Amino acid sequence: MDVDAFTCPIPISDYPAITLPHGGGGRLTRQLIEKIFLPAFRNPILEALHDGAVMEIGGARLAFTTDSYVVRPVFFPGGDIGSLAVNGTVNDLAMCGARPLYLSAGFILEEGFPMESLQRVALSMRKAAREADVQLVTGDTKVVERGKGDGVYVTTAGIGSITHGRVIAPPSIRPGDAILLSGDVGRHGVAILAQREGLKFETTIESDCANLAPPVQDLLESGIDVRCLRDLTRGGLATALIEIAESRGLRLAVEEGKIPVPEEVAGACEILGLDPLYVANEGRFIAFVPEAEAERALDILRRRPVSAGACRIGHVEAEAEGRAEISSVLGVRRILTLLSGEQLPRIC
Repeated sequence: MDVDAFTCPIPISDYPAITLPHGGGGRLTRQLIEKIFLPAFRNPILEALHDGAVMEIGGARLAFTTDSYVVRPVFFPGGDIGSLAVNGTVNDLAMCGARPLYLSAGFILEEGFPMESLQRVALSMRKAAREADVQLVTGDTKVVERGKGDGVYVTTAGIGSITHGRVIAPPSIRPGDAILLSGDVGRHGVAILAQREGLKFETTIESDCANLAPPVQDLLESGIDVRCLRDLTRGGLATALIEIAESRGLRLAVEEGKIPVPEEVAGACEILGLDPLYVANEGRFIAFVPEAEAERALDILRRRPVSAGACRIGHVEAEAEGRAEISSVLGVRRILTLLSGEQLPRIC
């Protein structure tokens, strides 16, 4: 690209003053996308703002996604940056309704990062890739000066094949659809924070980091009319619901009492002043399916260990100004709102 010939889509003076906290999240992420990245790179595929891009090449439907991982600490209960990088990208492909096939990996290594730790990360990635039945086929490595990279950062990209004709995305959601959750929420973010800060609880809280492709493929192969899928990473369950509601222009209604939060996670969040609905997960997703197929979909999900705790948490109410509402155990409704920042930075 000829840099001198590049015309910025928005005058620089019109960009908002943005202070970037570590990790981003919530309103900030949306602001960056809407004010900077979409105007700079706008095209119909990108505008879908899905977990990955869905494209047709030579008559084949493919999903393509990329993500970067800066989690601190690198190793944590239930996983590490290597397994997180593989599973996170595999899961983004699964949320597009694709069967994951190939991955790439880029490593930013800080001078002095122990070779033993790097090998441990690589072996963890190999194990996760084998379990997900994907191949890591290309990559890159860069080394930065000591003190400039915080150990290791990993960027992965993935390609998957879509062999069905469904459009699994927010525009496919219909009023009356059931909202299903694949399991308990909050464990990943709390596990990272506990390890990072040296917090001790009676029970070690482990990340839920896992490959979500198998239960998704089960749903698709069973003929369930899956309308939309979304994994609950940064911003957690609440942010996923808000983003889907606003993008589709629907009112989503969920019940707080039906959302499973492990007792130890709820206790930790209460002590730390966190809302578990906004805490990141790396092995959970929501699915929108027709009401008539909700029970069968739950039965299918519960056959897999990773989604054995699947439950119904709400439904799609109506075409309306897009918003997500949650009812307390007393029946009091409140509107879920995006956080201005991220509760827990550097958790993925």
